[in-house]
Amino acid sequence: MMMLGTIVNTVTITVGSIAGSLLHKGLKEKYSEALFTAMGLAAAALGINTVVRYMPKSQYPVLFIVSLACGLLIGSMIDIDGKFNRLVSRRSGGNLAQGLSTGILLYCIGALSILGPIQSALNGDNTFLFTNATLDLVTSMVLASTYGIGMVIAAPVLFCWQGSIYMLALWLGDFMSETLLAEISIVGGVMIACSGCGILKIRDFKTLNMLPALAVPPLWFILLHFAGPLLKL
Repeated sequence: MMMLGTIVNTVTITVGSIAGSLLHKGLKEKYSEALFTAMGLAAAALGINTVVRYMPKSQYPVLFIVSLACGLLIGSMIDIDGKFNRLVSRRSGGNLAQGLSTGILLYCIGALSILGPIQSALNGDNTFLFTNATLDLVTSMVLASTYGIGMVIAAPVLFCWQGSIYMLALWLGDFMSETLLAEISIVGGVMIACSGCGILKIRDFKTLNMLPALAVPPLWFILLHFAGPLLKL
């Protein structure tokens, strides 16, 4: 079945968000604060772990710096973070915007969520996506128990994200290499760590403004792909 792994992953986030929201209704404030702290620490730890894991595999150690700089500049000009927060706040109020930005990053910007659709498209292997779905089930329950039922919005976002990667992998084939995955994962790891710092109220990095940074590594590899033959002349 086409995109079976992505469909399962989307369903688990939906189910987890609904289950977690039921817990949210009876949660006392002190327990809610404890969950905020736990999610902030977890996001920071996951982000740092991703960077540490993939940095040694990077063939272009400066690329993530260029990516973050360009991404933040473009994102700040567009004001992605501000527009997203205003949109969500008008519809729901509270801290849902922060929860959604964190959830979307945790669900989408991870090695399993990026490599999974690629493996599914190229090899028909959904192992990574099924593993990711299991992890996201637990994560979505915890997030929804903290931020409420609005966290279910992250499910269709994940579907569009993984679906886009799946279709792109079918189109590009072997161009979607592990080297490119490593560069994207480093940038994503920094973003997740920054999101964790925001939850812990250490500093608001306006993480969503960093989203354009994820497009820089693929653009760099495309440039190298087409410029390589010219450099050999």
